[in-house]
Amino acid sequence: MSRLAGPRAVAANMAARAEPTDGLTVSPRYRWVVLSNALLASLIVSIDSTIVLIALPAIFRGVRVDPLAAGNTKYMLWMIMGFLIVTAVLVVSLGRMGDIYGRVRVYNLGFAVFTVFSILLSVAWMHGGAGANWLIVMRIGQGLGGAMLLGNSTAIVTDAFPAGQRGMALGILNIGFVAGSTVGLVLGGVLAPVSWRLIFIVSVPIGLAGTAWSYISLRDIGERRAAHIDWWG
Repeated sequence: MSRLAGPRAVAANMAARAEPTDGLTVSPRYRWVVLSNALLASLIVSIDSTIVLIALPAIFRGVRVDPLAAGNTKYMLWMIMGFLIVTAVLVVSLGRMGDIYGRVRVYNLGFAVFTVFSILLSVAWMHGGAGANWLIVMRIGQGLGGAMLLGNSTAIVTDAFPAGQRGMALGILNIGFVAGSTVGLVLGGVLAPVSWRLIFIVSVPIGLAGTAWSYISLRDIGERRAAHIDWWG
């Protein structure tokens, strides 16, 4: 939970510096649609940040790998850290891309990317080192989608709410994030004994619903700022 507090704090700071709209041209109903959708994104990312922790033994049994055997410890470390590292490293850059190309556009893509990699995780068919590597790469892909969501959700909420309600909205968003981290631990413990694939399948319906909902209901109301991206940097 504490490891992902950093990306969430960075996203909040970026939103505070983003020269948001005053939120007065947005209907009250739309504001709560935005907050509800962003809360769903926070929940899905925070749940998946912790859901594998308790489920690791079941996951590695499923791919027939002993993570404690000589030379296999790297699999366990990357299963835990891969998602967190990618999310933490890319959240600022992908938030900046949202400023350039449209926050809602990058945010919607984040939901889709997260969902696709959740599906790929749940259908893993290989065993041994190949199976473990597949899961690690797909978890990194999930982290990419999570960074897209976290890097832009706070800014989208900031754009939608006026200054007097912005603190309340961001507070709810952060409560959801913290709650999701705890829910992930519980879900991991409940689902792992049934099937390790359920650990990843549980994110798919949430991701599909979030993708469709954000695409249909959200619109870009923040100011875009054209800039050159230093890809090599």
